[in-house]
Amino acid sequence: MRFLPPTPPPRHKPIEDMASVIASLDCKTPENNRSAPTTPGAFAGDPCFFSRGAHTFRVPANLHEDNRKRAITLLKDHPPGIIVLVGGVARTRNDSDHEELFRQESYFQHLFGVKEPGWVGCIEVPSGTCTLFAPELPKSYAVWMGKIATRSELSNRYGVKVKWLSELQDHCSKQKCYVPRGRNSDSGKRIDEALPLPVELPTLVHSTTIPNHCFVALAESRVIKSPDERKLLRYASWVSSNAHAEVMREAKAGVMEYQLEARFLYHCASQGGCRSCAYTSICACGPNSAILHYGHAGAPNDRRLETGDLALLDMGAEYHCYCSDLTCTMPVGGKFGPSQRIVYEGVLSAQRAVFAMLKPGVSWTDCHLAAENEVLKSLEVLGVLKKGCVTEAQRACVGGVFLPCGLGHFIGLDTHDVGGYLPGQPARSTRPGLAKLRTARTLKQGMCLTVEPGCYFIDALLDDALKDPSLSKYLNADRLRGFRGFGGVRLEDVVCITANGFENFTTCPRTINEVQAVMSGGVWPPPVDEAPDLGRRWARFIDGALEDVSVPGIVLPKGARRGSFSPGGSPGTTRRGSGSLIGRVRASSGSFSGREDY
Repeated sequence: MRFLPPTPPPRHKPIEDMASVIASLDCKTPENNRSAPTTPGAFAGDPCFFSRGAHTFRVPANLHEDNRKRAITLLKDHPPGIIVLVGGVARTRNDSDHEELFRQESYFQHLFGVKEPGWVGCIEVPSGTCTLFAPELPKSYAVWMGKIATRSELSNRYGVKVKWLSELQDHCSKQKCYVPRGRNSDSGKRIDEALPLPVELPTLVHSTTIPNHCFVALAESRVIKSPDERKLLRYASWVSSNAHAEVMREAKAGVMEYQLEARFLYHCASQGGCRSCAYTSICACGPNSAILHYGHAGAPNDRRLETGDLALLDMGAEYHCYCSDLTCTMPVGGKFGPSQRIVYEGVLSAQRAVFAMLKPGVSWTDCHLAAENEVLKSLEVLGVLKKGCVTEAQRACVGGVFLPCGLGHFIGLDTHDVGGYLPGQPARSTRPGLAKLRTARTLKQGMCLTVEPGCYFIDALLDDALKDPSLSKYLNADRLRGFRGFGGVRLEDVVCITANGFENFTTCPRTINEVQAVMSGGVWPPPVDEAPDLGRRWARFIDGALEDVSVPGIVLPKGARRGSFSPGGSPGTTRRGSGSLIGRVRASSGSFSGREDY
C-alpha cells in the first residue's frame, strides 16, 4: 500500500505582508450583491406615485394632480390669490422625545401626497399653479434619519415645484392669501386652529366666515371620489376583507381579543403593504360587542373568547392614507345560536334593504330608516318588541334604542370622511338614531360610504327606554331581560355609488352559511357567490392592481399551492389570504400566536 507524503503545514505570511494584503482589500459590498443606487425600494417611483412593493397596489402617478384639478374647478369663483395649506406636523409623546409615527393631514394628502411632516402648500387661483415649501433640515438629520433630499429630488418625487419654507413669506407677498377656515362636522374641530400657519403672512385675508368658500370647495372635492381614488379604496377594502376571513377562522374559545387584532394587523401589513390601520381595531366579544367604540385604552381588546359569545370585529386597513372600515360578526364556536341567528339575519336584512335602494338621488336618511325598520322586525320575531307594532315603534323612536348610531358615513382619506354637513346640504336631525347620522345628503355618483346597520343591547339605553312610557309600551320587559349581556351585531361594508346603483368593495363572508363554512375551514372566496344581491365586487390581484373576476372562487395559477402560508414570503408567491392571493383561501393548521391549539 502506498502512502502519500503528509501535506506540509501552511506557511504564515509575515506580519508586514499581511498588512499590505489588508490594505488592498475592497471593503465595499461585492459588485454582484450591491443594490443599484437607483433602486426605488418599497416606495416605488416611476411610473407610479406610491407602492410598497411588487405585491401591493401601484398608486397612479397623476392621482394627486387630478385631485388638485377637481379642487381648482370648485374654486373657479373664488377671488384671485393664493390658497395656503398647512401640512401635518411631527408630534412627540407627551413630554418625551419619542416621535410618533407621522401620518399626513388629510387635505394635504389629498392634494399633494407628501409623506413628510412640516410642509406648506400653495395653490394659485384661478391658474392652479402649485408650489410646495419644505423645511430645511439640519445636517444632523442625515445622521439619525437618513439622507437629506435636495429640492430637485423632492420636486421629482411629488411632481410640483418645491422651495424651502424660508421662502414662503416672500412667495406670498405679492398676492392676497387665503387659508381654509371651517369645522369638521364629526369632531367639531376647526382645521385652521388645528394646523395654524407657521408664519404670519403679510397679505393674509383674515376672513371671519366659518366655513369659508375655500374650506367648502376643498371639502366637497373630497366627497366625490375620482376613478383612481375608488381603486385605492377598493384595494384597502380587499386587503381588509382577506384579513377578516383570516381572523374569522381563529375566533375560537380561549383566544384573546388582542390576538385577533394582532392577526388582522399582521396580515394587512405583511400581505397588503398597509403599515397603518384606519382606526383602532374593535375586537369586541361577548358583552363587549355592545360597546360601539370598544378597543380604546380603557377597554383594550383584552377579554378571552368563550363558546357562545358573539365576536364583533370592526377593523380596517389604510393604504397611502386611504381607508377601509369593515365589520364582521361571528359566533365563537362556529355555530349561531337560535337568538343570535335571528338578530344576525335581521341586521343582514337591513343591509340588503339599503343595498336595494342605493343609487343617485336617494336620501341617506331614508336608507337609515329602512335599515332601522328591518332591525325592529327582527326584534319583533325575537319577542323583544311586542307583536304588530313595528311601524308605531319606529315612529316613537324605539329604533334609536337598538341602533343608536347612524347607518354609515363617508369614507376616504379619513374613516369618517369630510363633507357630511356642508352649507346647502340637509341639516343634522335631532331624532334619536338619526342625530348620530354623519350625513343626511342625497346620494351622488362617486360618493363612497359605509353601510353598517347593527342591533345592540346596551344596558344604559335599555334602562332609559324601560323608564320612558313612550318607549317601554312597545317593549316586552321580561323577554328583554334575557338579552342583558347578549352584546350586539354589526355588519359593515364599504360601497361606492355608481350611475345606476352601487359597487360593494367588501368581499367578506356575510351570510350565515358563509360565516359558518369559513369558521369550519372552508375556502374563501367561495366557488359560488350565494348572495349576489350584496353586490360584492370580486377581484384578484395582478401586476399592481385589482382585476375583476366573474366568479369569486377563481383558479390558482399553475404551480401555486392551495392554502400555503408564508409569513413574510417573497412577493409573487401565493400566501394564505395574502395581498398577492390569486385564488381561494383554505384554512391552514399554522399558528400565528405560536400556540398549538390556536
